[in-house]
Amino acid sequence: MTDIGASLREARMHARIDISEVEAATKIRAKYLRAIENEEWDLLPGSTFTKSFLRTYAEHLGLDARLLVEEYKQRYERLAEHDLRPIVPLGAEQRGSATRVISPGVIAGVIVVALLGLLFLIGSLGGSGSSTTSAPPQRAPAPGAQLQAQSHAHAVAVARARRARLARTRVQLQVLPSGTVYVCLVDDAGHVLIAGRDLGAGGPPRTFTAHGFRITLGNAQVTLRVNGVVITPPNTATGVAYSLRPGAHPLPLPVSQGPTCL
Repeated sequence: MTDIGASLREARMHARIDISEVEAATKIRAKYLRAIENEEWDLLPGSTFTKSFLRTYAEHLGLDARLLVEEYKQRYERLAEHDLRPIVPLGAEQRGSATRVISPGVIAGVIVVALLGLLFLIGSLGGSGSSTTSAPPQRAPAPGAQLQAQSHAHAVAVARARRARLARTRVQLQVLPSGTVYVCLVDDAGHVLIAGRDLGAGGPPRTFTAHGFRITLGNAQVTLRVNGVVITPPNTATGVAYSLRPGAHPLPLPVSQGPTCL
């Protein structure tokens, strides 16, 4: 049995998508998205909206929306009213009319069919002594476990595809100082992200995402991770600068052409 909310949360985390990005893309309020991930169905505005939100969210993450909606319907939706209707026994008058409809010919036919079935059963039992014992049938995997495995594999594939698309259209940059290093970082729109100051080792990695960057480094005491690829600057006395573009190797620049953050 698949954990619907956990599958969606895992796919989103693998793709490194914030809940606010999903809200902007799907027009579903963030509190409803969190309720779906936590399977707090009573916080959602009814079963119809829940299935619509669930389908939209799953399709946005690249999951099989039909499987997740079916899983929700089987686990949480009530049976339809016609499924809950009790079986009413026939009344005395109906039983009498049903009895009168059965003709002697029908009864004779039923007896013939029963005799033929009995003869077939006797013949099958008689020939079973010479046959070899068949192996027990293989038990098929539980539908819930199979669905969970398919959902996990699909989420991993979607995350990998999303990272590949990101590498072709955007640049994800991590700045990891190993010592004190001067850093000036601007994005492709000219916005200053690190305003020309010294960064020290030991702090958390600083991560940025944009369609491109230009960066100036004062020395080589830093590691750059560009779309998961580690770049180690050369150890020069004058520093180094780079231009970082989607789908291309980091392009070294003369320091005079790098950003100055002045």
